[in-house]
Amino acid sequence: MRIVIVMAGSLNSTVATDYWSRLDDGRLVCELCPRACKLGEGQRGLCFVRAREDDAIVLTSYARSSGFAVDPIEKKPLNHFLPGTPVLSFGTAGCNLTCKFCQNWDISKSRQMDTLADAAGPEEIVQAAERLGCRSVAFTYNDPVIFLEYARDVAAACKDAGIRTVAVTAGYINPEPRAEFFSFIDAANIDLKAFDDDFYRRIAGGRLAPVLDTLRYLRNETDVWFEITNLVIPEHNDSDDELRRLSAWIVEELGPDVPLHFSGFHPSYKMLDVPPTSRATLHRARSIAMQEGVHHVYTGNVHDREGDTTCCAGCGTALITRDWYQILEWNLRDGCCPTCGTRCAGVFEPSSGAWGARPLLVKMRPDGIALS
Repeated sequence: MRIVIVMAGSLNSTVATDYWSRLDDGRLVCELCPRACKLGEGQRGLCFVRAREDDAIVLTSYARSSGFAVDPIEKKPLNHFLPGTPVLSFGTAGCNLTCKFCQNWDISKSRQMDTLADAAGPEEIVQAAERLGCRSVAFTYNDPVIFLEYARDVAAACKDAGIRTVAVTAGYINPEPRAEFFSFIDAANIDLKAFDDDFYRRIAGGRLAPVLDTLRYLRNETDVWFEITNLVIPEHNDSDDELRRLSAWIVEELGPDVPLHFSGFHPSYKMLDVPPTSRATLHRARSIAMQEGVHHVYTGNVHDREGDTTCCAGCGTALITRDWYQILEWNLRDGCCPTCGTRCAGVFEPSSGAWGARPLLVKMRPDGIALS
């Protein structure tokens, strides 16, 4: 057991937001995301954490979290961003999508402020990351776009301390706040839930186009390193045709070097009657994506050594061999393949981190925290 003391002082959990406008009937429109929630006094948006108070739109979850943990960066998943290093992960509550298959529904669908039990401001989070040796801080568990102001201030404190920031997000955000959000992000994993607008409307409560716009924006207008995850759900988004279209779009619009993670679905929330994704389906998805020209394709939520391994896009040499989140072998030389010299796309250091696969739960308390 490791003990680290981090003091969390008295913090204001409500802050004003910038992205809203007023309708002629007096309602305020939240302009953070395409949902455009229209709120009367005292009402909350679908995300639950953005609300109308005192004739303004405010964030009600500032400096309050549903939990902290130290994870391997590969768990985000990010396989090409500082591999093997620890990341301090946290989220808040709520979400601006309504996915029926949500794997973190107890957090993202929470309508109880008691879910936000850990209080920690930006400086406290940076102190915890520094003392734990974390190279980055991740906004995750629920979608960080809905707590943009909190994430922004944490990121500013991280930058001052030389700590990087990671966003795990569905990318469902409007252009103006999107530019601000990704201006302080170093790496992101974008959850591309399907390549079908009907799926987004029926299953996720959103639309596909804004997510594709976010992906194009990241590629064309930022230096953010990003990877994509697609949760493969049997009989919903796992057809050969859809997998081919998704993969071909990535290659054409974003380039072949954007890593793609196919993750296995487990019955959850409102889709308990859907069977888990088979290993064969994930292998099929990976094969299709590689046939379409995606250079780096991974499988998740299953034990698959081949699907965990990073290979050279030029000659196929194994560059990083993994077992789940554990790095077994590191063959990169200055970010390049030792066999043919092809540079591997990503953010790499001369050697891998040594964190391994172990998770470490973190509890922020006014009188300190115990980690185990």
